[in-house]
Formats: sequence, C-alpha cells, structure tokens
Amino acid sequence: MHVVTFLKGLSGAVFVSVVGFMMLSSASAQFDSPGAVYTMTNAVPNAVMVYDRSASGLLTPAGEFATGGNGTGKGLGNQGAVTLSLNGRWLFVVNAGSNNVSVFDVLPHGLRLVDLASSGGTMPISVTVHRNLVYVLNAGSPNNIIGFTLTNDGKLTPLAGSTRALSSGLAGPAQVQFSPDGNLLVVTEKATNIIDIFPIDNNGLPRGRVSTGSAGPTPFGFSFGLRDQIFVSEAFGGAAGASAVSSYIANSDGTLTLVSGSVPTTETAACWVVVTRNGRFAYTTNTDSGSISGYQISHDGRLRLLDADGRTAVIGDGTAPIDLALSLDSVLYSLSSGDHRISAFQVLTDGSLAPLGSVPAPPSANGLAAR
Repeated sequence: MHVVTFLKGLSGAVFVSVVGFMMLSSASAQFDSPGAVYTMTNAVPNAVMVYDRSASGLLTPAGEFATGGNGTGKGLGNQGAVTLSLNGRWLFVVNAGSNNVSVFDVLPHGLRLVDLASSGGTMPISVTVHRNLVYVLNAGSPNNIIGFTLTNDGKLTPLAGSTRALSSGLAGPAQVQFSPDGNLLVVTEKATNIIDIFPIDNNGLPRGRVSTGSAGPTPFGFSFGLRDQIFVSEAFGGAAGASAVSSYIANSDGTLTLVSGSVPTTETAACWVVVTRNGRFAYTTNTDSGSISGYQISHDGRLRLLDADGRTAVIGDGTAPIDLALSLDSVLYSLSSGDHRISAFQVLTDGSLAPLGSVPAPPSANGLAAR
C-alpha cells in the first residue's frame, strides 16, 4: 500500500471497543485457535505478553515478545496503548518511555515485530488504526496527534501535514480513536475536561479541531457504539463515589450532541470503557473501587445502570482494574494494576457478567486487546 488510498466506511480501530461487532468473520478464520489476548509489560525494555484463549474464554500464557522500545514502569492514565487492526493481522503498541510505536505481525500463536517508528512526539500513550491510516496520541509536552500510513508489509510512514496540537500543552490526554467509519478522530483531555474531534478529509488529514466540554469532569476512556453513539467515562478527579459515564451522538462536523449526561456508576474513578458488539451494553472499570459497572444502552443511546449499586462485577478491594477488552465471542477481559492479573467474564444476554477466572499479568502492564 505504498500508493495510499483513503476509503471511508470500514473502521480499523479494534479497541474501538465495539470491538466485537466491528470484527470481520474472515479475520478469525485465519487462526486455528479461538483467539488471543494481548497486553504490554510497559517495562524497560518493553514487551507484549500474549495469552491464548480457549473456547470457554480462559487464558493461557503463550509468550513474551520484545517491542524494541521502552515503557515507563508506571501508570500512563490512558486507554488504547495496545490496538489490533480490523482484520486481526497487525498489533500496534506504544512505547511511552522511548517515544516510538511498534508494529507486530499477528501469528496464530505469537507475534513477529515488523516495524519500530518514532511517535512524532514524546510519551505516546494511545494508538488507533482505520484501514491504512494510523494515528498516535503523544501525552508529553506539547500534547499532539500525528498520523502515519500503513503499508502492506506493516511499515509506518509519517503522513505529512498530519500533526495537530490539542487544546493545551498540558491537556492530560487519555485516548485517541477513529470513529467506526473513519471520518472522525476523537481525543479525550482529562486536565481540561474537553473532548476533541478532528474530522478527517479524503487525504487522511485532520481538519480543524472541534472541542466540546465534557458533561462531567475528567473525561477518560471512550468507545463507539451503533448509530454514531459514543460513550465516555468520567473519573470526576477521583472523588469518592462520584464517577459516571455519559453518552453522545458524534456528528459529521465534529460536534457532539449530549444524550445521557453523567449517569453515575456510584463507584470511584471510572476510567476505561468498552461496548458490546450488538451495541446493547457498555462497561467501565472503577479503578479505585475494584469493580466494573455495566450499562444498558437504548436504541437512541440513552444509558441505564444495570445494577443499582453500580457493581456489575466485583474484582476486589485493591485490585485497581484498568484496561478492558472484549473478544468476538463476548468475553470481557479486565487488566488489574493492583493485583497484576487479567480477569475474564462471560457477557450474558441480560448484560450481567459471569466470572471465568484470571491469570497473572506483569506488574506494570498497560493496554489490552483481544481477538
């Protein structure tokens, strides 16, 4: 793909967290196992940990693969550090400690490093992909996003004229992600309480930044649902019992229309968000409460808490759940930074979560992706 074409209509952002519903059936057909889960060690040096998935969703460690870069060994306050392409062929990983991004070829039972590219800034914390376009969010000063083109052999080439600044050099960004059709690029700013949207032109370049004030303070992780719906967690600065999730409609001009404003989790520090492939349920981790809150999503995007106490799943005090990922077969995985484990839950038809067990994860692990 050295000759670049930019087509709309197919999203490549697999954490997109409508992860399930966006995945093509042909993507999983190339593998002889039910799937895999990926996280990075975020250590020095950095590496990706691979876990094979059984048909029941249980995980088995399947190897460690060096990224060629460095992590930071500490939390990044982010979502989307580890991202799969839509077809499941490429895995993108940020190296926040060495200011670069790794690209892996996804194999049936492992990974092969094919590229290591400068992030175009400092402290990359989130990466998103749509077809042959890749964008990286740099959280170091000055905060920015930068685009790349992805070749057929997995190499990243900087896209001239793609770098865009956020609203402030100290915006405290958390995540960058394409909309499912690839027409919008969204960034959350924790420190300024702003959600940025960059409409993408036919050359893959962001047009002017459109900023909308978040319904609640500290907008953090987000995921797209159906019908241009977007669901954003609000950590409320870590205030006890005050976190929430809001829903919006993302308009083609980059504006947001509020649907449900700050629906409380009743828990503390809601951060990471995923949406089921059928668009019916959203989940967020409450890092300081050791729990996961589930929401039912109506056709128009309105949110209703599944459990009055906000505790759809309880991982435990001090476990500090952070990243979330959903597999194609509706298994929810949660990475915990307190007890250093990845927990699995089957998503049932009513949105409730059935525990499936857990496996150890690296102490400074960050990012989560599943296929």
